[in-house]
Amino acid sequence: MSHNSFGHLFRVTSWGESHGPAIGGVVDGCPPGLQLSEADIQPALDRRRPGQSKYVTQRQEPDQVRILSGVFEGLTTGTPIAFVIDNQDQRSRDYGDIAQTFRPGHADLAYHLKYGVRDYRGGGRSSARETAIRVAAGAIAARVLGGGVRVRGALVQMGADRIDRAAFDWAEVERNPFFCPDPAAVLRWEEMLSAARKAGSSLGAVIEVVAEGVPAGLGAPLYAKLDAEIAGALMGINAVKAVEIGDGFASAALTGEENADQMRMRADGTVEFLSNHAGGILGGISTGQPVVARFVVKPTSSILTPRQSVNRQGEDADVLTRGRHDPCVGLRAVPVGEAMLSCVLADHLLRHRAQNPDAPTVARLPRN
Repeated sequence: MSHNSFGHLFRVTSWGESHGPAIGGVVDGCPPGLQLSEADIQPALDRRRPGQSKYVTQRQEPDQVRILSGVFEGLTTGTPIAFVIDNQDQRSRDYGDIAQTFRPGHADLAYHLKYGVRDYRGGGRSSARETAIRVAAGAIAARVLGGGVRVRGALVQMGADRIDRAAFDWAEVERNPFFCPDPAAVLRWEEMLSAARKAGSSLGAVIEVVAEGVPAGLGAPLYAKLDAEIAGALMGINAVKAVEIGDGFASAALTGEENADQMRMRADGTVEFLSNHAGGILGGISTGQPVVARFVVKPTSSILTPRQSVNRQGEDADVLTRGRHDPCVGLRAVPVGEAMLSCVLADHLLRHRAQNPDAPTVARLPRN
C-alpha cells in the first residue's frame, strides 16, 4: 500500500492498523529549535480519545504518545520526529463475522478489489483509529505555526439538525461531548444520538474548522492552491464525503454583489474585509482573513441493522457488525479536522518562507 504520506516541506507519514500492536507516524521537515515534548501532543490526543462518553465507541485506549526521535533536551533537532501510540484494547473477535463478508458503505470491498487481501479487524488502515496519528502530527504543526495562529473546530450539524448560528459560542465547544457551539442543539443531539445508538444505527455530521491569524500569502495561484490542499487534506480523513471552503455550495445561490468580499483601508495601512464569503482564500492564496472550511462525515458503516451484501465467495449475504463503534464518528472528527488544517497551514507557511522570506504577513498596502 503506497501513499501513506502527505505534505511537502512539512511531511507526515503514518503507519499501523486498528488492531495491530501500535500505530505511529513520522513528521519530516519540522524546523529545529522548537519546544516539543509528549506533553505538547497529549492534550490533542485526549480530545480525540475514544471511550470518553456514552456517545462514542467504548474502546478504552489511553492513546499515550511516545516520541522516539527528532527531539533532544525538549527541542526539535530538525531531524525526523517519530512517535508511537500503543493499541491496548483490541477485541478482534468482534469482527469474525465480517472476515468473509463486506460491510455496505465501508471500504471493505474496495480494499479487497484493490489488494486482494485486507485486515478485517476493525477495518485495518480504514479505521478511524488511524486518525490519532494525524492529531499527533497536528499538535506538532501547531508548534510550527506558533501562538499567532489559532485553529479551532466545531460540530455544526448532526444528521439533518443544524446549530443556530446566532447562538454560536466557541467556549461552549469544550463544555459538551459533541464539540457543539450551540447549547440548545446539544440537548437535541443527546436525544438523537441516544436513539440512534439504541437502535444500532448511526448518524452523519458536518464539522467546521476555522484558522485565525493565518498570514497573508500562503498558497500558490495554480497547482498548490491553499484551498485545494486544505480540501484534499480534509477529504483524506476516513469517512469524509464532502468539503467546502468559505460559503462553499451556498455561494451558488448568491449574486455577484453578495458574494464579493468588499474592502476598505484601515488607518494603519492594512486591508479590512467587510465579509468573508471566500473563507480567507482568494485565487488559492490566503488573504489574512480567517480560513474557514467545513467537511461532511458520513454515518458510521458498522451498524447492528442487517444489510444486504456479498461475500468473498461471490455469494449474496446479509451482514451486521457487532462490537464497539461510534454512533456518530463525526464527534471525534473535530480534533482530526483541526489537525489536518494545522498540518496544511504549517506546510504552506514553510513553503512561503522559503520562496518569499521578506513577504509581509498581513494584508498591508503602501500609502501614498
